[in-house]
Amino acid sequence: MHFGIISPPVSGHIHPFGALGRELIARGHRVTFVNMSDVEAQARAEGLEFARIGEESHPAGSLAESLRELGRRRGLAALRFTIQAIRGTTEMVCEEAPLAIERAGIETLLVDQTEPAGGSVAEHLGMPFVTICNALPLNREAGVPPPFTPWCYGTGWVRRARNALGYRVYESIMSPVTDVVARFRKRQGLPRHRNPEDSFSTLAQISQMPKALDFPRRELPSAFHYTGPLRGRHGDGSEFPWERLNGRPLIYASLGTLQHSQKGIFQCFAEACAGLDAQLVLAHCGGLDVAGIHSLAGDPIAVHYAPQREVISKSKIVLTHAGLNTVLDALSFGVPVMAVPITYEQPAIAARVRWSGAGRSLPSGELTAARLRENLSLLLKDPAYARNAALMADSVQCAGGTRRAADIIERVCRSDN
Repeated sequence: MHFGIISPPVSGHIHPFGALGRELIARGHRVTFVNMSDVEAQARAEGLEFARIGEESHPAGSLAESLRELGRRRGLAALRFTIQAIRGTTEMVCEEAPLAIERAGIETLLVDQTEPAGGSVAEHLGMPFVTICNALPLNREAGVPPPFTPWCYGTGWVRRARNALGYRVYESIMSPVTDVVARFRKRQGLPRHRNPEDSFSTLAQISQMPKALDFPRRELPSAFHYTGPLRGRHGDGSEFPWERLNGRPLIYASLGTLQHSQKGIFQCFAEACAGLDAQLVLAHCGGLDVAGIHSLAGDPIAVHYAPQREVISKSKIVLTHAGLNTVLDALSFGVPVMAVPITYEQPAIAARVRWSGAGRSLPSGELTAARLRENLSLLLKDPAYARNAALMADSVQCAGGTRRAADIIERVCRSDN
């Protein structure tokens, strides 16, 4: 089969698709990433073919500028900016993806759950599609809070009412995106979506979360599968000064590729860890220059990039903005998480970390070096966190990962044909 990928143009979504794509290619299939020119090099580095769209609406260089602007924002400002960016890419997918898909000879689509236009494009072209949840699952239930909130799970009427109100707010925030999809469906003679779930595949919905990390679910469709992290090769090729590790408990810190401009948070991380009997490895992804690195308290190992999974495998704590991929990497190795959520779905992921007992969280708006140091000390001293993180590692191992995801895709696509 020839699979096409519809995904947001950011690393946190491209990397899981790359691992899944390579697994499918190893089984004899073709996989083509359909997106703007700025992600072509990254998609090809993942081993995927590429079909370019958006050359006028998203010219070369526009993605980097957008991500730089995003990195300077927090909270609701970052969320609003992101929604407008998603609206632009959704318009691009609606207007240009159908022709590119036909020209490439793609037969089946793998659609990121956060790109609702992908399923509509598949319907328009009359081809099957599978939903891939590379981020927090967006499937709604009354007891499960909206994906942008730090709220915890609960089935009481107060929490259910709060969640219902939150989902209405979420729908309002997302309306610029859903309106684009609605106009596309109307032009193509497709029925209007009654709710967000209508944009998900009925063949299969694959989540890279392990079931144990999610809140209890009672209403997921039979097509939904928790497969755990979509990962491929263990190393990422990054060089690292392993000789600088001094044997003290290791704390690995990262804000990912989108929030790496938060220099104040990096400085707070370093100051908090400087007061502990631990060694900090900080991957700043270009967020710090030489002067910024020298200004960090203590003597952390500050690098542009690190071979994340290898460093995490040697760590006692992972200190993160609660990006899903970093949290999954930590729990895959049974390493407790210290979450400092900044925006998007990060507060909701941090809430699940707390719920699982595999870590702690501290909102970035409440972050001080003293508070963070106190939380890190608790993670180092209380063995319950490590035990719960080890249970999460078992859940990840049992979920099946990339191979099981590929098995599901092959099965449902063959039965559909």
